Amino acid sequence: MSMNGTYDVRIWALIRTKGARSTTYTVRWVVGGHRWQRTFSTAKLAEGFRTGLVVATREGVAFQTATGLPATSQPDAVPRSWLEHAMDYVCMKWPAASPRHRKGIAEALTDVTLAVVRREQGAPRPEELRHALYTWAFNRPAQKNPIPDEALLAFTWLERSSPTLIAFKDAALLRRVLERLALKQDGNPAAAATLARKRATFHSALEYAVELELFESNPLKRVSWKNTKPADIVDRRVVVNPRQARRLLEAVWENDPALTGFFACLYYAGLRPAEARGLRLEECTLPTEGWGKLLLTGSHQASGTAWTDSGTLDEERALKHRHRQDTRPVPAHPELVTVLRRHCEGFQLGVDGRLFVTRTARFGVPIAPPFANPVSMGTVYRAWHRARETALTERQTNTMLARRPYDLRHACLSTWLSAGVPPARVAEWAGHSVEVLLRVYAKCVEGDDEVALRRIENALRETE
Repeated sequence: MSMNGTYDVRIWALIRTKGARSTTYTVRWVVGGHRWQRTFSTAKLAEGFRTGLVVATREGVAFQTATGLPATSQPDAVPRSWLEHAMDYVCMKWPAASPRHRKGIAEALTDVTLAVVRREQGAPRPEELRHALYTWAFNRPAQKNPIPDEALLAFTWLERSSPTLIAFKDAALLRRVLERLALKQDGNPAAAATLARKRATFHSALEYAVELELFESNPLKRVSWKNTKPADIVDRRVVVNPRQARRLLEAVWENDPALTGFFACLYYAGLRPAEARGLRLEECTLPTEGWGKLLLTGSHQASGTAWTDSGTLDEERALKHRHRQDTRPVPAHPELVTVLRRHCEGFQLGVDGRLFVTRTARFGVPIAPPFANPVSMGTVYRAWHRARETALTERQTNTMLARRPYDLRHACLSTWLSAGVPPARVAEWAGHSVEVLLRVYAKCVEGDDEVALRRIENALRETE
């Protein structure tokens, strides 16, 4: 036994644990009869940590019984930098995250990293650093390949300049990160929802450090930060009334007839755009008259080739907040049934029965069937822009009214609630929880104000 620690150290072989979602690698060692372990999400990080322990034993360095680490380390030192931890966190989150979530994680971690690296003369340009982080360091498939030459210099500098993870115990550093997350790249304030999303990613990355026993508790919890809550309540100004909605659908039929059914699904059935992109004929019950039914089985999300498992622009995903095998039945209004029947009779469907597919290439050049790809969101947005210009007045076009296709879903759910459909049933059809539904659409239920005022009048009249 030494005054600085002990030489009674045994280091075990690396343990590989394959879970349902990911594989982890654990380093276990014994110092003075006490067992220690660290878990990593990649074999490279685990081997690097274990190698450091082995080298310390070979060099005759004593190990501290209080920390299990070589005595040359500070008692609270963590043998990894922030950049290493952030890359490890990306690998851990990747398997279960959707492509858009992966993209959001990379954006948030890039901002955090650029906020904490040292500013010094001769550093690469910010756009070069951002490119190296966003396209390689925080992208799990890209990490498996050698770093591109154009990003090598920037990444090497980032490795050298990244602070240790233990530096995040400093409240001033955490506050600097939060201040950076509150801004867009051009320096203007970011939306409250953007800040909340990026802060949540930062918090989760630090929670992962707690899980690995690198922190006793999340240091971010000690920072007092007043964050404006995201405006998740639907603005009544974006909601169209039935007359305006029908006029917009008629305009789509005039300009882009193959997409009329797409927008009708959003307005009459409350589908999300990604759910409408994945809709197939076999999932539709379309009687000759009366109500029909849509059985939703998934969604087709657009995110980019860098973030999907298949390497394609889009990826089939489960319904939002549901298991992959879950389905969601939605009633189809008779007007929607008529539109979809007309669509199926007038337009050839995709090879797998998909209703809304890409029918033109770049510059509007028609594509010969069979149609294999779902309609692109770029095509959807352009069609909606033309419909607004056709159906709305110039003054309405310059307002928030139905500014996005998603606003048709808001109009649908608002109509259901205003019609007196029980919130639990609306939430089931919409794929929401009741709590979220009532919070988001609280201000969109038309007629609530008049009902409340009448009740107040009646109560006062009874008192008199």
